[in-house]
Amino acid sequence: MRRDLSAVDVDDEGSILPLVLGYAVLAIAVILVCVDATSLYLAQKRLDALADAAALAASDGFSLTIEGDEPRARLDEERLRVQAQAIVEAAPGDPQLVAAASDDLVSVRVTVAAAWHPPVLAPFVPDGVSLRASATSRNALD
Repeated sequence: MRRDLSAVDVDDEGSILPLVLGYAVLAIAVILVCVDATSLYLAQKRLDALADAAALAASDGFSLTIEGDEPRARLDEERLRVQAQAIVEAAPGDPQLVAAASDDLVSVRVTVAAAWHPPVLAPFVPDGVSLRASATSRNALD
């Protein structure tokens, strides 16, 4: 059975241009959000690495003492803060040392903070986010 192509309804004809434009806008929005999410992830990883480096440097801020016949390494609160601050100041951007302290004079806990701003402005992404990272390091000489 042959079908007459000239008898096609006018209602069946249409344009896919609005559909293509809609999908293009959606794809661009997804790409922009992915770029910003990747940037946020990398900023947090950089801040984690900075906290690790500051805690490691701070754990070297110790004083050697002799207790009995054995030498002991005890952390000095002022020295560990100065060493952690030096690492944070050397980092790019504007990170801040929030805390650097030792509860037991053997391990150090360092907290750093920074602000993240999206590299690509997108309507679905916040204008800025506060990031924090903490790290602990233990003195190896104890």
